[in-house]
Amino acid sequence: MIGRLNHVAIAVSDIDAAAAVYRDTLGAEVSGKQDQPDHGVTTVFINLPNTKIELLEPLGEGSPIARFLEKNPSGGIHHVCYEVDDIIAARDKLVKSGARVLGDGEPKIGAHGKPVLFLHPKDFLGTLTELEEA
Repeated sequence: MIGRLNHVAIAVSDIDAAAAVYRDTLGAEVSGKQDQPDHGVTTVFINLPNTKIELLEPLGEGSPIARFLEKNPSGGIHHVCYEVDDIIAARDKLVKSGARVLGDGEPKIGAHGKPVLFLHPKDFLGTLTELEEA
């Protein structure tokens, strides 16, 4: 069901400093900042030849990234994202097998302008998992 790894997301408290590490120290191609109010984050993407790294900084009150950073002040890996051909079919199959979809279970538009869903980490080896329609 899952396709390629789309990205690994890293929560950070200072997205500009984190982007500079990838750009200036590692020589990576770094996107501009983009606010994602529906998800409570600001994002930057690090483009790699085979995938992306997504940097996440809290945006606004109640950001899930702010809560993550309270528990992990240094930041860290927040989630992994896999592509699926049909997000509704993937959701339905996962729910039927007992997996829990976070939120109301309906896809939201993600940072790439495509539908996304998040799956409960307790159902996926302790890893918050995002599905993005390819």
